[in-house]
Amino acid sequence: MVKSLVTGGAGFIGAHVTNQLLELGHEVIVLDDLSGGFRENVNPKATFIEGSICDKELIDSLFEQHKFDYVYHLAAYAAEGLSHFIRNFNYNNNLIGSINLINASIKSKIKCFVFTSSIAVYGSQVVPMIESATPMPEDPYGVAKYAVELDLKTAHEMFGLNYIVFRPHNVYGSLQNIGDRYRNVIGIFMNQLLQGNSLTVFGDGRQTRAFSAISDVAPHIANSVNIPEAYNEVINIGGDTHYTVNELAETTMKVMGLTSEIQHLDARNEVTHAYSDHQKACKLFDINPSELIKLEDGLKEMADWVKVSGTRKTPKFENIEITENLPPVWLQD
Repeated sequence: MVKSLVTGGAGFIGAHVTNQLLELGHEVIVLDDLSGGFRENVNPKATFIEGSICDKELIDSLFEQHKFDYVYHLAAYAAEGLSHFIRNFNYNNNLIGSINLINASIKSKIKCFVFTSSIAVYGSQVVPMIESATPMPEDPYGVAKYAVELDLKTAHEMFGLNYIVFRPHNVYGSLQNIGDRYRNVIGIFMNQLLQGNSLTVFGDGRQTRAFSAISDVAPHIANSVNIPEAYNEVINIGGDTHYTVNELAETTMKVMGLTSEIQHLDARNEVTHAYSDHQKACKLFDINPSELIKLEDGLKEMADWVKVSGTRKTPKFENIEITENLPPVWLQD
């Protein structure tokens, strides 16, 4: 049986990729430190190991014990905006932890290393952003992701390690942690509505994003190892249609059946317009763009799940390293 390691498999995208791999017949080992995910997200058919990708000894022992065929690396702390203020934490978790996995994968001669990078590597580019554009990340999160991409390229050239890099963007759906105040704007909005609070929007809300339903992303990540043409490629994946954050707020209230005021906060340092070109993914994975889930339909599906699962507390990140220019809302109890 094919054996795969999924890091971050108790998190949102990782849990969905795990489910897809199990359907494909893989034996799945999930590694997660539960810093952003939840034990109940892990499919009971997978083997769950609580631990960190920063624990090199643990990583090496897992590779030695399980002889993985494939690695799906989805573990990361993906709070892009917060990454300016937690630089040490960001690089240790999102870069050094990734290198531990790459080293072990080289030594174990795995068949392919699948890495979820991010649209954040592009920075401010002409939209829609295309894979051939030179990345110019504007925050430490994007810097770390791009560094891992570059390392995978050099590992392939030096050691023959095959890889597939995905650059997803603004993915949403069931199992997402709606209690994280620093990331996942849709989850934040839904949690605020359940709590009867105002929807908080940084700046004027005219920033544009293309939001991606998890069911348009996870199956292709899981099955990518079966498509030789995807090997050693960088691939944008996600929704095509872009919306303003203000439009997102209105649609979220509609599907939740709840209304609230929109509170505009001071603008933060972020890319104004970020959405991608997906021609490469459509060709590789035979995706018909007209069949991608429409935003309102995807939000309705997520809202149904959120209404059942309920609100979550929004704890503060306890180890902020720099407080200068930190948005005040991120400091509130």
